Amino acid sequence: MQRGRSWFGCVPMSTAALPVERDFDLPAVKPSWPSSDGGFAKGSIDLGGIEVRQVTTFAKVWSTTQGGQDGLGATFFKPAPFPAGFHALGHYAQPNNRPLFGHVLVARDASGTGALLAPPLDYALVWSSGQDGAGFFWLPTPPNGYKAVGVAVTATKDKPQPGEVMCVRADLTDACEAEESVWSSDKDGFSATGLRPAVRGIDARGVHTGTFLARSNATPASVSALACLRNNSAAYTSCMPDLAQVNAVLAAYSPHVYLHPNDPYLPSSVTWFFENGALLYQKDNPTPTPVAADGSSLPQGGGNDDAYWLDLPVDNGQKERVKKGDLAGAKAYVQAKPMLGGTATDLALFFFYPFNGPARAKVGPLTIPLGMIGEHVGDWEHLTLRVSNFSGELLRMYFSQHSTGAWADASQLEYLDGRPVAYASRNGHAFYPREGLVLQGDSKLGVGIRNDCAKGSRMDTGGGRCELVSAEYLGAGKVAEPAWLGFERGWGPREEYDIGREINRAARILPRAMKERLAQLVNKLLVGEGPTGPKMKGSWRNDERDP
Repeated sequence: MQRGRSWFGCVPMSTAALPVERDFDLPAVKPSWPSSDGGFAKGSIDLGGIEVRQVTTFAKVWSTTQGGQDGLGATFFKPAPFPAGFHALGHYAQPNNRPLFGHVLVARDASGTGALLAPPLDYALVWSSGQDGAGFFWLPTPPNGYKAVGVAVTATKDKPQPGEVMCVRADLTDACEAEESVWSSDKDGFSATGLRPAVRGIDARGVHTGTFLARSNATPASVSALACLRNNSAAYTSCMPDLAQVNAVLAAYSPHVYLHPNDPYLPSSVTWFFENGALLYQKDNPTPTPVAADGSSLPQGGGNDDAYWLDLPVDNGQKERVKKGDLAGAKAYVQAKPMLGGTATDLALFFFYPFNGPARAKVGPLTIPLGMIGEHVGDWEHLTLRVSNFSGELLRMYFSQHSTGAWADASQLEYLDGRPVAYASRNGHAFYPREGLVLQGDSKLGVGIRNDCAKGSRMDTGGGRCELVSAEYLGAGKVAEPAWLGFERGWGPREEYDIGREINRAARILPRAMKERLAQLVNKLLVGEGPTGPKMKGSWRNDERDP
């Protein structure tokens, strides 16, 4: 199995002007995408007068080996080389604890007016690490009616040339926000932080530029000092993959999912769940009804109003069998959607489990089963592949983890047969990029809810195991959404736990204060409304939720 590797040390410290190639390439042979009249994977995107391209080669400007993520420092680059006629909008920064796998956008004015890009009037020094040979960080001063999109970095105290980075006319920009911290220094409170569009979703137009924000106590530039690009094209989804290309992307990147060897509750297809005795309940009606295999008997719309819910079969033997799922026939149900102003495609892979097992706590060296806490019927979890519409390459993968989740860059993933790997945690089915224990709670004290991942059975979502159920941007009739996707109520009954009683029963030997701490964690992390289907997730129309 291949794994993303640290690239620290790959860039010679003394060769600041030499082009630097990426230190990581996806292990799969680069796919050949089916031809199309659209613009997917053709290298260039028109944002409505500004043409942008994605640059993945750089010249190192300055590097530090201290501080930052894992204490390994960070490196700062400018894009080089890039096509003639295009202009840099800002420089790029990346922590040293991962392979070099970034990109920035370069732009040219394709409107014929020459008025969409302009050099800055001046540069303001934000921070420097010291003398010549060190790093100097400069914030562009845009002309009136324009916005700066990134900062420039130099290795001398001389200001950058006016055209080192270009500013963008304000109506072609959008608000941005800080994302991941790249590096910080105690000296003058300096920090470098990645940027992303502040509003992200199917209909949002903000474009991820790949630049970063630099600020210090001496020059406390706010995020509003910079902007991201905006896709103003009338056909902003024109560079999205067509149906054949979506299937080709899934064939190239559909993940392998390892299930925990001690987890008895495995995924199934939705059809299998319905065919094996799933029941539909209606409020104030004690008699449930069977569900049609295709979900056509399920009520549509209405929101999660508790008027209906699904449950397991009544017969105990059949109930226990359905709880265990049907891995052999399990599927990943895929939603394809535009993201980042149509410059990326998100493929959300939803997995259905008939049953979510009980939680377990860790208290120091002890593992404590928490009784019924955590159990519920109808568990939906998901992974999301983010693919560049410039190149078709995999950029990141999102791992849903209970009510939140986390992104990992493609360079940080494990791979098997050229495709990424995910691990589903024991009983709870949260996804993680590595096997091992992830503790929700107070890791310093060793107290929290266990999320254990290990190599048990493997679900390969390739080879037809992915079923595309939604791709609204393709237009009506291109992808028929199954009836069950419109069921907005609970996929299981709302569970009510007596938290205190369950913990007192499961953790008799613990001191009272520790029991109370566990109860607080359970209430915060595990107790909430019953499970709902994919369309009721906030990420269905918006970006994924951060921790």
